Amino acid sequence: MTHLISTTYESPVGTLTLVAGDEGLRAVIWPDGRLDRVGLAGETLTPGGAPVLDATAGQLDEYFAGTRTTFEVPLDLHGTPFQLAAWRALAGIPYGETRTYGEQADRIGRPSAVRAIGAANGRNPVSIVLPCHRVIGSNGSLVGFGGGLEVKAALLELEREHA
Repeated sequence: MTHLISTTYESPVGTLTLVAGDEGLRAVIWPDGRLDRVGLAGETLTPGGAPVLDATAGQLDEYFAGTRTTFEVPLDLHGTPFQLAAWRALAGIPYGETRTYGEQADRIGRPSAVRAIGAANGRNPVSIVLPCHRVIGSNGSLVGFGGGLEVKAALLELEREHA
């Protein structure tokens, strides 16, 4: 079992729980988020501080102020090889832009895995930092987001305003 440290972060889209693992940021949990969705089922979160949590909070402040377009914190991602590839592909979606699930599947060389991409994005443990909110349906609609579709729309609007 990993030693996980957590702290809360008051954001414009709700209170987020930031979780640090041994190697870096392990999770960003939405107010109504479940630990099992981000691969932390059965884990104990110890409230406290850690340099990666401070760095994440500072970079989130900059993101919400419209002055940061990418995150530069070490990540402690745990998932299947497919999930890890899907999550890493999220980092390649430019600030203020969107991609479809199909485009994300193409990017990782698995063009027929559109539904699996959706499932992997649904388990993205570090929302906002790895921007799954930038992935939309093939018809341009907002679908699936751990923070809710209103928050997804708000994040996309924030980025459009500052892009």
